Amino acid sequence: MGGVDSEPPSKRRKLKQSSMAETLADDSIGSKRIKKVEFVRLIAESLHSFGYTNTLSNLEKESGIAVSSGLVNEFIKLVLDGNWDESLNSLRKLSVLDESVVKLASFVILEQKFLELLNADKFIDALRTLRTEISCLSIDQTRVRELSSLLLCSRGNVTKPKPKQEVIIDLQKVFPPDVMIPQGRLVQLVEQALDSQQDSCSFHNSVCVDSLFSDHNCGRSQIPSETLQILQEHQDEVWFVQFSHNGKFLASCSKDKSAIIWEVSLDGRIVVKHRLLGHKEPVSCVSWSPNDDWILTCGVEEVVRCWDVQSGECVHVYDKTDLGMVSCNWSPDGQRVFTGFNDKSIVMWDLDGNEMESWKGEKTLRISDLQVTGDGKFIISICKENMILIFDRDLAKERLIKEDYNIVSFSLSGDNKFLLVSLVNQEIHLWCLDGDVRLVAKYKGHKCSRFVVRACFGGVDQAFVASGSEDSRVYVWHRETGELIKTLGGHSGAVNCTSWNPVNPHMVASASDDRTIRIWGLKDLNSNHSCKCRT
Repeated sequence: MGGVDSEPPSKRRKLKQSSMAETLADDSIGSKRIKKVEFVRLIAESLHSFGYTNTLSNLEKESGIAVSSGLVNEFIKLVLDGNWDESLNSLRKLSVLDESVVKLASFVILEQKFLELLNADKFIDALRTLRTEISCLSIDQTRVRELSSLLLCSRGNVTKPKPKQEVIIDLQKVFPPDVMIPQGRLVQLVEQALDSQQDSCSFHNSVCVDSLFSDHNCGRSQIPSETLQILQEHQDEVWFVQFSHNGKFLASCSKDKSAIIWEVSLDGRIVVKHRLLGHKEPVSCVSWSPNDDWILTCGVEEVVRCWDVQSGECVHVYDKTDLGMVSCNWSPDGQRVFTGFNDKSIVMWDLDGNEMESWKGEKTLRISDLQVTGDGKFIISICKENMILIFDRDLAKERLIKEDYNIVSFSLSGDNKFLLVSLVNQEIHLWCLDGDVRLVAKYKGHKCSRFVVRACFGGVDQAFVASGSEDSRVYVWHRETGELIKTLGGHSGAVNCTSWNPVNPHMVASASDDRTIRIWGLKDLNSNHSCKCRT
């Protein structure tokens, strides 16, 4: 008798599942003591989102844990079926929900109901839903007024209702996560872990997708540090070098009064495309148009020339009587040209060379950089030896960045949020322009006291800073930490300028007084295509 089990098999299974769930509820995994129940539910939610219904069913049976409770599953089915009145009744059965959550979820459901009625031309029913159900919730009155205005719209212009699955996603944002797990939560956690590993990697410069089977660690091998090519076409000091926005071209200019457009071939080799001749003075800087179809070259206190990249022909000369130009740049739409003059003024031209607007006074220096932000609103220039001017074109207002030492050059980040300022005290300062202007980092180690030396942003997400140096080296720092990552030797004269290919994070160019341009890449050329992350 004692050996006979009097309980029916179905009840024994339920007791077994209940016992298993209780065991899991008290259990945890990992050093962070993650709740096993939550972890299993995350896996179950992922299986559901991937469509692995059979595997999900087996997991729920074996673990005794459902991805959602029976009441929640009933509620979801009613929403997906568009049974709005019954879904509201089902919602109120979820006693675990606060009244505020019930109201917010009701608003999501009733808004969808209202839009579907309106879309079906049931205007009276839609009006009744708005007045007697939505308005009395006293939630988001601005949205209520927007819905009310839809009743006045002509037929065909009414906002379409959302797909039912999007309504579920909106409800997930309202519900507590232990009641309804946010869609894709496990994937989100994995992405956060990958981002955290990449952020903590000082050498992260890989465009490859990380494997989930090993920890991320790029290693120094992902920083371009090997001379892959030496370009020797200039006849004098090379002062400036810059890659095009699409990374397919490189432009350089020199004391020899010329500029050169180089083409980056598919195998990474760089060859001369056009030699640009016509300046009567050394060429101090170049600027690519936003679409890379044209390029500006600026002669030292001379003129600015505009060249067609494909033909190599000079299509226009920007000139002003008795004044020499010291800098140039493009408007974001490529329809305007900005130039700085040696009388400290800045002029905006159209493409035909007609002067459209000018700003007088101490707006720039004889040796200067000139940048225009991506929205075209701000002009940035060096207005005094130790000051940078941020000029608001729309409001005609000025903000100043003041340094304690003379400014040599500056560079604007691709997202327009940061400014890299090189100083004669052999430091490079990183200023944040987003919100209140503030100094956020300093980079040290290079030599810069006599010549114009330029730094640049580069690498994946512009996570690095590279600069030339008077000691014939190229210096590379981690942008966020300020850590000196690499020192590249090879030039025999001062390195005046660096440029990081915006498309290929493993290609850097440096221009030097030794009349050469060096192209730096990875020691292992295959690393351009295969990420070698190590644990």
